[in-house]
Amino acid sequence: MKKEIFVSGRVELAGNHTDHQNGRILASAIDRGLYAQAQPCEENRVLLHSKGFPDIEVKLNQLTVRTQEFGTPQALLRGVLAVFQELGLNIGGFTAQIRSTLPAGAGLSSSAAFSVLMGRILNHLYNDDAIEPIVLARVAQQAENRFFGKPCGLMSQLTCALGQTIYVDLSTGEIEPVKADFAGMGLTLCLTDTGGSHAGLDTSYARIPADMVYIANLFDKGVLGDVDPADFRAKGWDPSNRPVRRAMHFFDENERVPQMRDALKNGDGATYLRLMNASGRSSEKLLNNIVTSATGDTKLQQGLELSEKLLNGKGAWRVHGGGFAGCVQALMPTEYFPAYKAAMEEAFGEGKCWDIRPR
Repeated sequence: MKKEIFVSGRVELAGNHTDHQNGRILASAIDRGLYAQAQPCEENRVLLHSKGFPDIEVKLNQLTVRTQEFGTPQALLRGVLAVFQELGLNIGGFTAQIRSTLPAGAGLSSSAAFSVLMGRILNHLYNDDAIEPIVLARVAQQAENRFFGKPCGLMSQLTCALGQTIYVDLSTGEIEPVKADFAGMGLTLCLTDTGGSHAGLDTSYARIPADMVYIANLFDKGVLGDVDPADFRAKGWDPSNRPVRRAMHFFDENERVPQMRDALKNGDGATYLRLMNASGRSSEKLLNNIVTSATGDTKLQQGLELSEKLLNGKGAWRVHGGGFAGCVQALMPTEYFPAYKAAMEEAFGEGKCWDIRPR
């Protein structure tokens, strides 16, 4: 009998572009995700079916990186199989039927969820479910970095693999489950897909970790998470310099993450809203991941500006995820959500705004 395997999508709560610098993150798995019914097969291949999409096939003896596949699900599948093999884990052929309840283009880490799902299938079919979630997360990250061509950190993969709300300090390895009870605080968390395309943004995304690493290298460190914040702040930096601003964002954001975690744990909605707005302003003003000259797309900026008009003094709003296109995350007293949703969908399209329920 086929077993249905589920991997949730994730929402980033705090730690915008901190994970790739061994920083701190706060993220939550959500009640939407990817489902698979999988069964082993004797053929030397993996074959995936998903309604409305072309089949995906990877042969088990063809597991080298293919740059022409960057950005495709096939690359993620090939990557997961290859990394399993490199780690000495068992792989084998299987067929699977995939279905998704994640809204398309919503920034809910469908690529991370897909990679973790492939790992979980291999874990179940060929490894007696003995592989720990953190290993599956690192496999998925390697698949995205090397085979998919995305220089991401570990936040999305770890959240999808663990399937809950978590605080993580990547510099120490600390992982703490956190209860994200927004409803209990009388608040509604939501995302609005502003409709901007992610095409052509690879360079803009990659420049952020590159700029941060450049500053870290000035301290003879590999990532900003290894740099003492006091040492950084003691320098006389030119704040008009883009790498400097991005490093300033990292250190400020990295200190906000545990504060936002504590606000959630204490049910302190007012403090969480204040810190969420501070995070959003830092991403806009210091990280500069709202608009890029690569595409000239301003839809995300428009979404943030409209959110400010609707929620100023009432709630909080920030860019969600990598930036430059995609989603606005907003948090507000629940009674304001219907009006906010109506206004955002009038601007960006019906069904583009939905509430998020952390697991």
